[in-house]
Amino acid sequence: MSDDQFIFADEEENIVSPDTDHKWKLIIADDEEEIHSVTKMVLSNYTFDGSGLEFLSAYTGSETRKLIADNPDTAVILLDVVMEKENSGLETVRWIREELKNNFVRIILRTGQPGQAPEKQVIRDYDINDYKEKTELTDQKLFTTITSSIRSFRDIKTIDRNKRGLEQIIVSSAGMFEENNLKTFTSGVLTQLTALLQFDETSFMLQSSGFALGGEEEDLYVLSGTGDYSGLEGLSATSAIGEKEKKIVETVLEEKQSRFFEDTYVGYFERGKGAVNLLYLKGNKVLSELDKELIKIFASNISVAYDNIFLNKEIEDTQKEIITTLGEVVESRSKETGNHVKRVGAFSALIGRKIGLGDEEIELLRSASPMHDIGKIGIPEAIINKPGKLTKEEFEVIKTHTIIGYEILKGSDRSILKAAAIIALQHHEKWDGSGYPYGLAGEDIHIYGRITAIADVFDALDHKRVYKNPWSLDDIKIFFADQRGTHFDPNLVEILLGNMDEFLKIRDLYPD
Repeated sequence: MSDDQFIFADEEENIVSPDTDHKWKLIIADDEEEIHSVTKMVLSNYTFDGSGLEFLSAYTGSETRKLIADNPDTAVILLDVVMEKENSGLETVRWIREELKNNFVRIILRTGQPGQAPEKQVIRDYDINDYKEKTELTDQKLFTTITSSIRSFRDIKTIDRNKRGLEQIIVSSAGMFEENNLKTFTSGVLTQLTALLQFDETSFMLQSSGFALGGEEEDLYVLSGTGDYSGLEGLSATSAIGEKEKKIVETVLEEKQSRFFEDTYVGYFERGKGAVNLLYLKGNKVLSELDKELIKIFASNISVAYDNIFLNKEIEDTQKEIITTLGEVVESRSKETGNHVKRVGAFSALIGRKIGLGDEEIELLRSASPMHDIGKIGIPEAIINKPGKLTKEEFEVIKTHTIIGYEILKGSDRSILKAAAIIALQHHEKWDGSGYPYGLAGEDIHIYGRITAIADVFDALDHKRVYKNPWSLDDIKIFFADQRGTHFDPNLVEILLGNMDEFLKIRDLYPD
């Protein structure tokens, strides 16, 4: 071996390699096979921070470039200056930093001909981290150089992961604050937490699983689940989760605060009035301090977002209660029961679900359709409660309740009231254009109006009114079959007739 190659002093360093899957990647780039063999021999038992080395070999500049491109998580490159060309190493350094944009890998430039690549010039002009003559690298100095380089790589990656973690928290938090659906929100939180723990390349083996619980402390149910807990949505926590998870959840509920348990995080969020939400996330690695700090920051935003959701829910519940109450007041004027509006709401939601509307629109229909006759508040009671047939003039007055209702509701920006305004205006329009107030036809009638029209008429025919007795179920079916494509949207009539059992269950749930 020539004197410009490694000279290893008789220095001892006994380190036992741990049994771990993670290893620090070290690329040895040199055109002499003996350099590779000796380097691997000297560093064969090397460990740092509980992990050994994974050796990758390249013999030319082009091989080195391919190797680092395929292994972007490489910690250190021992790079020879002269390989297939006199400046192969220097060209490779520039390509890694400028073309590949890899600023994490620590590059140790080695040369057996220092005069060909002067240290001052190389350090100044090339983004390298160390410059060594091959003759000065004893085994102890090689150990020191590799250790300082890996430590630097680890710390830079930690800073970068922290930065990216905080960036993700900012981005994901912004999305969370826009979300008002609790189920969707908790599912998104679990996804974001999982992503937060998988930033660095060394955590690719982490397979996170988690679930979110909600409800009263004594009666929690699964809001959403991921990984091992997928498919448990809607189930009671008592039957859905295992004994180990139950014990951890019980501990958190007793302490009423979030906790870390080695590879598991459980977030505790109070909702007031005895209601809580829990987030349970586990992986197959012990959570690092950085993991915990990022989770804590994210959890603080989760807490605020939860408050935001429940505040919005309180507002929506108040709106729904007011809407239902107003609907009941109107129906009581016409001597019809308040349960009429509840049934119409439930019928409308059922039809919406059958035609494939999203959960948000289904709930919108359930909440808004009870306001379909709100305009009757402006109609004289003598006309509303007249037991006999209305005169032509009286019927013209009745028809104005659609416009009155629309005028009452149209000024609101709230989604429920906007939907209610559409329904109030259009629920007496007919598929063939013969309805009122504007004679709209077919799909020019909003789907909310078409749905509510069927729900309202079905319930009216099925119950006693001041001007009529209830119809038999057979007569109701015949009526809707006859009016398919004239009065009503034919597709919606098919849904009513094809799912009559479900409609009757709703009827029985809200009897007069």
